[in-house]
Amino acid sequence: MSSDTASRAHGGFRPLSLAGLALTAILLGGLLGAATNAVSGKISALYFVNVLGWEDVSDVWRAAIAQGVLEGLLWGVFFALVFTTVVGIVTRGSCPYLLGATFLAGMVGGVLVGWLLGGLIAVGLAALSPEFYRETFYQVPENPAEMRRYAFVGGAIWGEMLGGVVAVTLGCVLFAVRWKRRTPASEGAALSAPPFGFRPEPDEPQGETRENSG
Repeated sequence: MSSDTASRAHGGFRPLSLAGLALTAILLGGLLGAATNAVSGKISALYFVNVLGWEDVSDVWRAAIAQGVLEGLLWGVFFALVFTTVVGIVTRGSCPYLLGATFLAGMVGGVLVGWLLGGLIAVGLAALSPEFYRETFYQVPENPAEMRRYAFVGGAIWGEMLGGVVAVTLGCVLFAVRWKRRTPASEGAALSAPPFGFRPEPDEPQGETRENSG
């Protein structure tokens, strides 16, 4: 069965669906950046002051959210380009929006897991060897409690970025596998279904057929 036939069996070319997936991915990137930076800004505003040089910023928390929105949108554009390109090639543009959005939601979950794991790993590293952490990373505070909060924010940012790369890569692979498994059944259902409005007549019982012939 040709891939063009498979695309028709899945409902035909859906350019608006692909555009919707791209827009959704970009918006999710901005929302995710805002949400994670809102939490990080509450945990350690000092991280943003030291790393980004925000000594003169009066409201660091709001500035951190704005920074998260900007970076999230930029990452969202990149991930949207990658994901929608893969989806468009694999499905020949026939992917339903809800199916693609389901995978986008899974990717968001993967990014959040990476964000949390990155922060926890950094906290563990700072607790294991505070001297190593202070010497390795930029302007780490001396106070142990503040250092752990500082470490969480720095590790969470790196975990979020790495988690995004892993989530999109894995999501694209899983989507391709899901679509290939879905194609044969959908093709068979589409090709074996009767035309619209056609109702096949029931077969006559063999007994009646014999009586009529006799």
